[in-house]
Amino acid sequence: MPLGLAPVGLAWAPFAGLAVIFAVVCAAPWRRAALAAYLFGLGYAGLGVYWIFIAVGEYGGGLLAASLVTPLFVALFALLPLAALLLGRLLGRGRPAVTTLLALPLAWILVEWVRSWLLTGATWLSIGYSQLETPLSGLAPVLGVYGVGLAIAPVAGALAWWLLSPLSLRLLAPALLALLVFGVGLLLPGRWTEPVGERLEVALIQGNVSQDQKWLEANRDRTLEHYIDTSREHFGRDLVIWPETAVPAFFHQVRDSHLAPLAEEARAAGTTLLVGAPVADVAGEGLFNAVVSLTDPPAFYYKRHLVPFGEYVPLRDAFGGVLDFVGAPLGDFNAGTDPSPLPAAGRRIGVSICYEVTFGAEVAEALPAAELLLNVSNDAWFGDSFAPWQHLEMARMRALETGRPMLRATNTGVTALIDHRGRLRTVGPLFEQAVVTGTVQPHQGATPYVRWGDWPVVGVVAAGLLVVGPLAGRRRKGLFR
Repeated sequence: MPLGLAPVGLAWAPFAGLAVIFAVVCAAPWRRAALAAYLFGLGYAGLGVYWIFIAVGEYGGGLLAASLVTPLFVALFALLPLAALLLGRLLGRGRPAVTTLLALPLAWILVEWVRSWLLTGATWLSIGYSQLETPLSGLAPVLGVYGVGLAIAPVAGALAWWLLSPLSLRLLAPALLALLVFGVGLLLPGRWTEPVGERLEVALIQGNVSQDQKWLEANRDRTLEHYIDTSREHFGRDLVIWPETAVPAFFHQVRDSHLAPLAEEARAAGTTLLVGAPVADVAGEGLFNAVVSLTDPPAFYYKRHLVPFGEYVPLRDAFGGVLDFVGAPLGDFNAGTDPSPLPAAGRRIGVSICYEVTFGAEVAEALPAAELLLNVSNDAWFGDSFAPWQHLEMARMRALETGRPMLRATNTGVTALIDHRGRLRTVGPLFEQAVVTGTVQPHQGATPYVRWGDWPVVGVVAAGLLVVGPLAGRRRKGLFR
């Protein structure tokens, strides 16, 4: 299953993986079905998010902490596929057709959506991301990533139904379903938004500052000098952008000495600077992970969806510093509340910081006002693993869902320019100092997904699950034998 996602990108893998586990869960006795479902979840999470070991081991609490935290997280994550698969089995009441064609696919998508908000949410490894390069991507601007998943799961269910009787004509079911969903993806309009204004020339600076060196005070001036000198080389472009927390100090500490003079130079050249920096709010409201538009006066976007244990410790009042070994900060960040776009270069930019780009509905809150999207991130935590590429894949899905180009500036990669259809236009290297340059066309308008969010998919899944019970309870005849 994880091989369907970046960087491997085998788009058929989720169809095959779900088909096999759906068939096993449907046919096996309850205990064996539950064991198979949980082992499936362990494999899915183990390969899909193994990079947690790197993040905690190399940049958090060390190898001992990583050896404890990673297996625990994988074991807990595996409960989610287990819940989806057993729920589908339960609702199907032992009827193979109902279980494989309806109950299991709908339960899978329901659990994917629930985990997007449960306990602050986790959207990693959602199956819809696997189809960015297939015709099913046409569903994303209408129904979002869960809508794409809702197309995958029933086809996998039909394959599972055929696997239970492989010498039958049931093979027609997955073939016809695949033809239907891929056909719909191809027939949907390719353009939901339209260009507005002139193209912008942009430069995204990738500083490649190692995580273990990033916050050392001895390195602060050297890091700032690199970003400042590199920025000056690209003055005259409309936008120059630094990644998440590129400023290795609180904004107020370097504003007058470094950033204000640089911003004045930039404005004189017709350039707007956007920088990632931690901000200590002068009103005493706390610490924020921010993107600052160095206009006059500066405009701020404060990160709204924080990473548990990465940016704050849940229940810190109860646990104190006991959980800091995981890699949490010594002082918690506060969450922002305003999704409004930042003004820059005469345009309005919808901003997300790092992990926020994985939440489609939250990114869409800046629209339709925002004319392009910006994601800044520091993926140094992930090392040379699947994670930077998975993160980029999710950013591409946000561009596709909203019909907006995405500028993605990262500390160590993958820095990229993404067009309004989720296609990669320019991609930087991993773990090198680099500047990604190009032009981007702002867009206006609202896709169906921007208007409706995930609610149409939730409605379809809920309605389908309400139908499953009566179908499963009917006398066995015809299709439902």
